[in-house]
Amino acid sequence: MARDITDHSLLAVRQPIETAHGLPNAHYTDPATHAAETRACLTGTWAALAVAAEVPEPGDALPLSFLGIPLLLIRDREGAVRVFENICRHRGMILVSEPRRIEGAIRCPYHSWCYSTAGRLVATPHVGGPGMNTHPGIDRATLGLNTVRSHIWRDVVFINLSGDAPPFEEVHAEAIARWADFDRPLHHGGEDSRFTLDVRCNWKLAVENYCESYHLPWVHPGLNAYSRLEDHYNIEARGRFAGQGTHVYRQLAGEDGQVLPDFADLPETWTTAAEYIALFPNLLLGVHRDHAFAIVLEPVDQSHTREHVHLYYAAPGTDPGLRARNAAQWKAVFEEDIFVVEGMQRGRSAPMFDGGRFSPVMDGPTHVFHDWVAGRLMDADG
Repeated sequence: MARDITDHSLLAVRQPIETAHGLPNAHYTDPATHAAETRACLTGTWAALAVAAEVPEPGDALPLSFLGIPLLLIRDREGAVRVFENICRHRGMILVSEPRRIEGAIRCPYHSWCYSTAGRLVATPHVGGPGMNTHPGIDRATLGLNTVRSHIWRDVVFINLSGDAPPFEEVHAEAIARWADFDRPLHHGGEDSRFTLDVRCNWKLAVENYCESYHLPWVHPGLNAYSRLEDHYNIEARGRFAGQGTHVYRQLAGEDGQVLPDFADLPETWTTAAEYIALFPNLLLGVHRDHAFAIVLEPVDQSHTREHVHLYYAAPGTDPGLRARNAAQWKAVFEEDIFVVEGMQRGRSAPMFDGGRFSPVMDGPTHVFHDWVAGRLMDADG
């Protein structure tokens, strides 16, 4: 009976927007539903983990936790960014506990087994007895670090934990093509261009809110003062991404009128336009003529999300004063959304709420996301 009820609610989500319901409360509050969504929507797809700029130099290592799994983001000696399980293959000890530069090998603090930055097992001290560092039963060639399948696009490091998702370039070919004008090096602004927001809501609510521009007049009155609701349009790529764009983008200017440098050779359409998409499942992206950003959503648990925000520019060494002002401006905008997503999370404890309804005109992007979640769950159930 429970399965029939769940199937019925998911079918209601997948109806045309005029009659569809949103995802019901269990998808935000129920541990079992959260676990099913995690398998269907996060581990079986290309989920965003971090950005490559967090490990800028060879040997840089960053321990991370994603869905409770200990991971290690590292740039190897050749400059390639890799993702491993952050555990020793001997007894499962955590290898790297704090961000640091690996000067030699990755050494397990328990029994000193050592790994190269490319993940190879290179030393097993006393494994065959005192003074015997090899043993026929320990094949180093097969005991390297467990590699997590990964891909980098727009400096974002994506992982596929299940290992069986189609290639990233195939899954997200439409998004790659849509923003081909921005297919060029991105320069992270550094420490003053990153910040994290701790939000007490399910990760999906952060996606839903970001997708649509409907809330601008009431939640972002300052932004709406120049980039009005009527200046925006919906972006809907069913099964892949959704979001919004605006025909009115105003460059940030310093006190002396200086502006951030533009990305070179952009088509004229981007002079006054900007776009913002949620790349399913958990990445929020924005592009403008003079900067871009990526927001990696970390699903801590069913009612807790961390939003890791990173800002990028067309050239290195961009004016630090403008970078700081730009970061402060975006942080203020994103903080305006916190009361909304946290309020919706609290609202999901109302037992008579049935998932809500969508504005057929304004809520298309959110409906596309709900449809994707429901579709992933139904496919996972066969």
